[in-house]
Amino acid sequence: MLFWYVIAYWVVSVAIGLIASLKVKNATDFAAAGHSLPMYVVTATVFATWFGAEAVLGAPATFLNGGLAAVVADPFGSSLCLILVGLFFAKPLYQKKFLTIGDFYREKYGRTVEILITLCIAASYLGWVSAQIMALGLVFHVASEGAISQNTGMLIGSGSVLIYTLFGGMWAVAITDFLQMIIVVIGLFFIGHEITLQTGGVMPVIEHANQAGLFNFFPEANATAIIGFVSALCTMMLGSIPQQDVFQRVTSSKTSQIAQNAAILGGILYFCFAFLPMFLAYSATMIDPELVKTNMETDSQLVLPQLILKHTPLFAQVMFFGALLSALKSCASATLLAPSVSISENIIKGSFKHLNPRQMLLVMRITVLVFTVLVTILAMHSDLSIFKMVESAYKVTLVSAFIPLVFGIYWKKANSIGGLLSVLLGFSTWILSEIAFSEAMVPPQLVGLLFSLFGMVAGSLLISSDLIRKTEPLS
Repeated sequence: MLFWYVIAYWVVSVAIGLIASLKVKNATDFAAAGHSLPMYVVTATVFATWFGAEAVLGAPATFLNGGLAAVVADPFGSSLCLILVGLFFAKPLYQKKFLTIGDFYREKYGRTVEILITLCIAASYLGWVSAQIMALGLVFHVASEGAISQNTGMLIGSGSVLIYTLFGGMWAVAITDFLQMIIVVIGLFFIGHEITLQTGGVMPVIEHANQAGLFNFFPEANATAIIGFVSALCTMMLGSIPQQDVFQRVTSSKTSQIAQNAAILGGILYFCFAFLPMFLAYSATMIDPELVKTNMETDSQLVLPQLILKHTPLFAQVMFFGALLSALKSCASATLLAPSVSISENIIKGSFKHLNPRQMLLVMRITVLVFTVLVTILAMHSDLSIFKMVESAYKVTLVSAFIPLVFGIYWKKANSIGGLLSVLLGFSTWILSEIAFSEAMVPPQLVGLLFSLFGMVAGSLLISSDLIRKTEPLS
């Protein structure tokens, strides 16, 4: 019965996305919903995009293994990312009315930097989207009680998300995100009520976790632990700022004020709700310790779904899996759309400038299809956990795209040479550090970030003015 309820919900939600596709008339509608979304819809899309597989399945499993210190990247870093976007980036980027974040890099640093950073951004989405597809497969596998394999579930999940993203673009993503955020909030609160009836309330769970030492947040007082802590925080907090999905929510807003406020509010909402799945997962240690022990030895990501299946009534199960599917679908659709739009607009369009708006829309849809196939294959063959796949995804943009974005907005002396050196030094030193010094005290992504900063400053200040004039991008 649970499985058929899940299928019915899935069909209805895909149908809603297809109805939203009727609003898509051109590439701007597809990529940015016509720059017309109101405050409540933008807030919903910001929240729903972040509240995905890592928040519902990945972070709770990581919390059970290592406590609050282990989840510093998400939700702490990811929430701070959205707040920083609202405070420092939303208005400057919105005022440009660009279609993609790659357009900003082209205007500031030129075509070469645009292509390099667009490729880095697209590559960073491979792990993130794969995590959502992996989680969708897990849901279908668990809800069908093993009748559907996880790989088959991935194919079903990615195929159905592809359908409405392919046709509806940002309009479909925005409308389904808004509806699915409501389902996520109601569903998780209902499950929380059901679980607390079995634990004797909220405080017994919190006290139990505290006694187990899971609320130790700050690292030990030694250099290795502190640097590792800061690195994990910065990877998500800073590395996820120069991302196309974040930019799409900014530029899809009706006004710059909406873009700013929605990013801040979305970040706060995400931080608050991200702890609810952790609370539910830890409750299992009090309700069914044997279930936790068994799954911690095999796959800790199954603790929460198994708790719901074995210790709640059918209606609660329907609410949970409905909320989980909502979270995964909204995140998967947004993260499929973002890199596809970037590749289409900043790489393909720049190489084939004769494309008209209708042809450009077709190119975007074909790119969505190709990207979906790639991430599904990656998800089916990856051995990483959902949390690790998401956390690792942002290293690419941290070392290549963050410094050029910040300095491009706030430092007048930033130029094309500085931008190019920032990308090349940041990315290359990160890769070399991953290969040769992956276990060093300073993590590879921090090495890359520091060299990216050095490249920007040195390139912008030290290169001769004559050379700069020859390489400055054309307006």
